[in-house]
Amino acid sequence: MRGVNRPYVPQPVLDAAHARSAARSARDWSLADRLRAEIEAAGWLIVDRGTDFRLEPAHPPDLEEAGGHRFGRSDAVPSRLAEPSTCPATIVLVATDFPSDLDRALAGLRAGAPAGTQIVVVADGPSEAQAECLPVAADGTCTRPGPEVVRTSARLGWAAAWNIGLRLAQGEVVIYMDTSLESAGDVVTPLRAALDVPDAAVVGPAGFLSQDLRRFSETTVAGAAAAIDGALLAFRRIDGAAAGVGVVPRGAVVLPGLPFNRHDHRGCEFGPAAERNRLSKRNFYRFVDRFHDRSDLAVSGRLG
Repeated sequence: MRGVNRPYVPQPVLDAAHARSAARSARDWSLADRLRAEIEAAGWLIVDRGTDFRLEPAHPPDLEEAGGHRFGRSDAVPSRLAEPSTCPATIVLVATDFPSDLDRALAGLRAGAPAGTQIVVVADGPSEAQAECLPVAADGTCTRPGPEVVRTSARLGWAAAWNIGLRLAQGEVVIYMDTSLESAGDVVTPLRAALDVPDAAVVGPAGFLSQDLRRFSETTVAGAAAAIDGALLAFRRIDGAAAGVGVVPRGAVVLPGLPFNRHDHRGCEFGPAAERNRLSKRNFYRFVDRFHDRSDLAVSGRLG
């Protein structure tokens, strides 16, 4: 029988994993959590199996292929966030399994987005059908001709794909748009205008209200909200790059009436439920890790 290839685990990581196992047996949860953090900082994940554990690489590998580079994690993508903005807006689309949805979204943006809008397509572990139909990559400049395309080496999930799009953004405003939406006009200009209001941190056509940040109800009424629906949202690029220290807290604003058609969001039901739940939880914790210290973007008492 052919042996199973196992990744080489550095001895310090293996030692930390055994020490964590001993800490868990002694119910020293503080030490166990600290050792887990050290293991993850070294680029490894520890998967508990009862009293045993398994170590696996935290990220898929980066791959060099004839068709270009594929990234195994978002922070491997060279960031432009330290560079000045070079155009008014960047629209980020995530491509996974439905090439016709991406084609429809791009066609609407080509017809309605203002000249100079940058479009970034993050091909997040695309299916074979989607990979074969990806648009031709542009040179990354803010021009009307074709989107910039970046590919991952495995399915990383929406949070990582959005982070990749943000790292490549050159626009003053970044717009995340789901491929289930088809613009029927200019959605960029009103979103940019809404962000001119100092109190607005993130804007979009639909949002959620909440009194306690535990229970939420949907809203499409103009005004303040606790959060914006991720199908279409916009924020200042500088807010994605800066630490936000000393900035007055700002909130989410619902902006109804944008010109777009909503189609079935097929990605919500694609794949096994357990895998969807796993990716959803991983994306949630990525957002928490990315923005936990951004008090300037916290929901204020006047919202909800």
